[in-house]
Amino acid sequence: MRAESPGPQHEWLDGAAGPVVRPYTLTGGRVRPPIEGFDLMAVVLAGLAADPAGQPGLQPEHRRLLELARRPVAVADLAADLDLAVGVVRVLLGDLVARGLVAVHRPPTGAYLPDDNILKAVVSGLRAL
Repeated sequence: MRAESPGPQHEWLDGAAGPVVRPYTLTGGRVRPPIEGFDLMAVVLAGLAADPAGQPGLQPEHRRLLELARRPVAVADLAADLDLAVGVVRVLLGDLVARGLVAVHRPPTGAYLPDDNILKAVVSGLRAL
């Protein structure tokens, strides 16, 4: 007979090895999101009707993504907050986009960014101070 250690036990965690659940199990073996366009800097925002409690079939990670996306947040920040690989977060976000629970806003393209010469002039001016 094994003696249980005191304190709460969780079968999905191992103190030495970390989480036992592998990333591909969270995504059902999928490696690509159903919808493309999840740049690292893309901003995610949950819709007003995106109540995690009222959505059957969502995994805990989906629910956590909805909670974190109540305010605009970048895909990279979501991955860091959940401590998951960016690829896993992209697949999970794709599920939420397909259900209409979150919107993804792409970052500005290079046409909207300042010219390199302007940036160099700004840095030179700051160094001169």
